[in-house]
Amino acid sequence: MSRRLTCAVVATLCLAVAAPTASAAEPGVEGAAAAAPSSRPGGDDRQAALRGLTDAGAVSAIAKVRDGGGTWRGSTGVADLVSGEPVRGDGRFRIGSVTKMFVATTTLQLVGEGRLGLEDSVESHLPGLVPNGGNITVRQLLNQRSGLFDVINETTEIFPHPTDAQGFRDWIAAGGLNRTFTARELVSKSMAHPPHFEPGAKYRYSNTNFTLLGMIIEAATGNSYAHEIRHRILRPLGMTKTSLPGASAVIPGRHAHGYWTTVDGAGTPNPVKTDIDVTRHNASWAGSSGGIISTTADLLRFDKALLHGKLLAPAQQREMTTMLGTDSDKLAYGMGLARTPLSCTTVLGHSGSVLGYSTHLWGTAGRQVALSYTPRGDNAEKEAQAKAVGAFLEAAFCGTGRGR
Repeated sequence: MSRRLTCAVVATLCLAVAAPTASAAEPGVEGAAAAAPSSRPGGDDRQAALRGLTDAGAVSAIAKVRDGGGTWRGSTGVADLVSGEPVRGDGRFRIGSVTKMFVATTTLQLVGEGRLGLEDSVESHLPGLVPNGGNITVRQLLNQRSGLFDVINETTEIFPHPTDAQGFRDWIAAGGLNRTFTARELVSKSMAHPPHFEPGAKYRYSNTNFTLLGMIIEAATGNSYAHEIRHRILRPLGMTKTSLPGASAVIPGRHAHGYWTTVDGAGTPNPVKTDIDVTRHNASWAGSSGGIISTTADLLRFDKALLHGKLLAPAQQREMTTMLGTDSDKLAYGMGLARTPLSCTTVLGHSGSVLGYSTHLWGTAGRQVALSYTPRGDNAEKEAQAKAVGAFLEAAFCGTGRGR
């Protein structure tokens, strides 16, 4: 959607939790170190930290941590508000902008094969689509330096305003959850707005960059970007629970329900909050910027392979992990991959926020952490949940559960 909250997790990447936005606005984990739970000698704070998400109002949260010492799994909350059935840790969920890691990996594989060049212009692959496309490179799309307008997060053209409760209900009644968007349509909507700056001038996160990368993958290969991701990443790694749904509204298999909370009378003594089930929705607007569905187990399999150099040649691995500064001193961004500090280490990964679901995937050479939660509530409650994410990541990477 068009607005974002000020992240409560500045230390990693900003979550687009202020609106039912598709791809994560910016990958982030704010205040992680400051929010970490107190440690107890010999204890393991990961489950307590995970429970902090539901204590802050999230409907559910599931996580998985893998390192040389084995695997830890945790869950808290309910799969849906009607039955109250406990959430399953092996369930599927929409990963939002964590999708960008997959698209960037596929793009860089094509670069390694000589089928694309990082200095290729957008115009050379998608002629006539983007004004000034001759001066925007594949590199600038990957590292979020094109300056292109983000129609997902900066306008109300896709969704109603995030604080407009009646507008959201009207949008659903009018079939908003079932509308199909093509990549070309999304780009066209973005191009109706002027760019923020000249290509390469600075960093500004835009989902439009990765919508265009999906189209460039298709132009370079003659196949859909979904086919290329399945062929190059999912099948070789055995990621059987990961899918690219396109315009399908269904999350296959077991999964937690996702919700959007409308708030009537915000700012009054007795606001009325209503949780609307948005689990089934056509997320074609997310596409190659945030459309994948996965599980914590599959994401950790991907993350380990990526960080251990199993998916990219050394030259492309260096490109992906060469980090440039952003507008936050706690965040650097490479190519579909972010870097952020925790109290004990620095982690690489991405976050994603899509209607009803928020995801984090972070790792080091020795440990990978995947988290999915279903946010709920008003802006203050979602900020509290974002802070709880930071506390969980601190516990997962730096807490008393280390090495277990």
